[in-house]
Amino acid sequence: MVTKKRLAALPDIDALKNLCKSLAMLDAIMSIEWDSRYYSFNSKWGEGEEMASMRNGSGDEYFILFNSQTAIVKGFAHESPMSPWANDPEQVWPGVLDQVPAEFESFLKEPAFSMEATTFCIWRRAGDRSWQAGKIKYPDGKDPDGSDDLLSILDGDPKTYQEFAEEYYERPADLGSITAIYEHQPLTPEIIKKLNPDITIKRLKSDLAEIDYPSN
Repeated sequence: MVTKKRLAALPDIDALKNLCKSLAMLDAIMSIEWDSRYYSFNSKWGEGEEMASMRNGSGDEYFILFNSQTAIVKGFAHESPMSPWANDPEQVWPGVLDQVPAEFESFLKEPAFSMEATTFCIWRRAGDRSWQAGKIKYPDGKDPDGSDDLLSILDGDPKTYQEFAEEYYERPADLGSITAIYEHQPLTPEIIKKLNPDITIKRLKSDLAEIDYPSN
C-alpha cells in the first residue's frame, strides 16, 4: 500500500523525472522491439508536459505525468484486491482518486491513462515537502493496491534495474553501464555495447530524441 515510508522513499519531482528517463533509455538499449519494453518516456507528451510509463504486458501499469510544477502517478495492479473489477459494484477504490487536487483535473480526464483502471494514485506539487496520497481504508493484505511492487523500481538504485533486467531479458546487464545511465552520463557506443552488442547508437536515435537523453 502507499505508506508514508514508501512516499518518503520516492525521489523529488526532478530526480524522479531523470530516473524515469534512465529506465526508458536502458530498456531501449536492452530491447530493440518497443513492445517488449517495460519502461518508456515521452518528453514531448504535451505542451509543457512529459510522461513516463511502465507496462509489464500482463495488465499491470503506471503512468507519471510531469510539468514544470507538479507530478502525478497513477498505477494499476490487475490482481490487486483493490482492482475495480475485483469489487461489486465495479469502481475505483474509495479515497484513491477522491482527494486528488484540482490542478490535476486534466490528468484524471485523459483517456490514455485509463483512470477507470486504477489501484493507487500519488502526487506532488512544487510546495509539497513529500509525495501525497488520499486517505484510504485499505483491505487486508501485504500490498493490497500493488504500489509497493510497481514502485519498487523507483528507488534510485542501479542494482534494482540490473536485477530486473537480468531476470526479464535473461542475459547479463553491466552494472557500470547502468550506473552511468542512472547518472545521465552522455550515451556512448561503449556504454551501449556492454549492455547490448546487437544495437548501435544510430539505431537509438529516435529513442534518444523521444526520451530527451544526452548522447555523444
